Amino acid sequence: MVDLTRTAASPPVGTSELFQILRDGVPRTRAELAALTGLARSTIGVRLDALIEVGLVGPVDTAASTGGRPPAQVALMPRARLVIAADLGASHGRVAVTDLVAAPLATREARIDIAAGPVPTLTWLVETIDGLLDEVGRARDDVIAIGIGVPGPVEFSTGRPANPPIMPGWDGFDVPGWLRNHIAAHVLLDNDVNIAALGEREHGWPDVDHLLFVKVATGIGSGIVSDGELQRGAQGTAGDIGHVRVSSAGDVPCHCGNTGCLEAVASGPAIARRLRAKGHDVHTGADVLDLVNRSDLDAIQAVRQAGRDIGEVLATCVSLMNPSVIALGGSITQAGEHLLAGVREVVYSRSMPLATEHLVIAQSRAGSLAALQGAAALAIGYALSPAGVDELVAYAEGHQLVS
Repeated sequence: MVDLTRTAASPPVGTSELFQILRDGVPRTRAELAALTGLARSTIGVRLDALIEVGLVGPVDTAASTGGRPPAQVALMPRARLVIAADLGASHGRVAVTDLVAAPLATREARIDIAAGPVPTLTWLVETIDGLLDEVGRARDDVIAIGIGVPGPVEFSTGRPANPPIMPGWDGFDVPGWLRNHIAAHVLLDNDVNIAALGEREHGWPDVDHLLFVKVATGIGSGIVSDGELQRGAQGTAGDIGHVRVSSAGDVPCHCGNTGCLEAVASGPAIARRLRAKGHDVHTGADVLDLVNRSDLDAIQAVRQAGRDIGEVLATCVSLMNPSVIALGGSITQAGEHLLAGVREVVYSRSMPLATEHLVIAQSRAGSLAALQGAAALAIGYALSPAGVDELVAYAEGHQLVS
């Protein structure tokens, strides 16, 4: 298997920049591209040939003629190449094959155990990808990039998990390297909440440049979009609000080793523990939601208090980051307005009026698909970037030389 990152061939200078013009999908003639770039038509031809060779662009219906033969047009070919999106949770795996504009072609979901380790989990992923590719009648060579979200910290620059608490055996594992031994595509790995923030922004709030996505489930975390870009921080832990101390938590122990963390009092298991103390037979977040749906007053009050605790931390976030939107996702947000009401109560009362004047606090619009959509956006974002296009063209030319 040839690794895209290991070939020394170089694409024609400016090929990737030319593609960025065509990335919007609007058909253009070679004359129009020459006029837009100031390049000679012969130069445009060489660069287009490279893009056509790798399947990123191709001929479309000809433009209207003003006399003589109609001029040929070229445009992005969305289905010429594919990307893989994967959302790997503690106990679930969702995988999709999409085209280059993120339209899903086939999807699959299954129960997995990420604690089984990287090799069993990634073997399942490769087998699932093969099954999806068979379903749509395509091959591994058609895959240009793979985006993956996992439930733990990730060193994004290398694609290696970094001390993930619920992923034994994954610390430092070279996920991109392992996958490239099977599929010659660029692999991008990130924390699941960061991935979900990308999906929420891409599909729920595309015109919002400052967004905070908060996931409330077995754990609590957030993804930060500032000025339209995902912010990961120096070591990839930006947005880890679950381990911020909150006033109501007292000395409640947290699995991180500290006490009084937000996650220790406002996550699904924490709410269940609070309700057990009141005599309810609940053990999971799903049990909590069941009580809420049956209008149990204790459950509603516990969820509302969890919202207040989350709001205490988010009020600080509002002061620091001044987001336009706070979107809440994750299983516990299925409690609906009860959780949101608690969050809004504290954020709007504790934050400066200027910061909250136009602030929207709402349930996730992307829902359970946020992470999968974000993984696709991550993969496509790289694959169609100048660096990604250069890499693909270089691989194609180097492969031809080897052949």
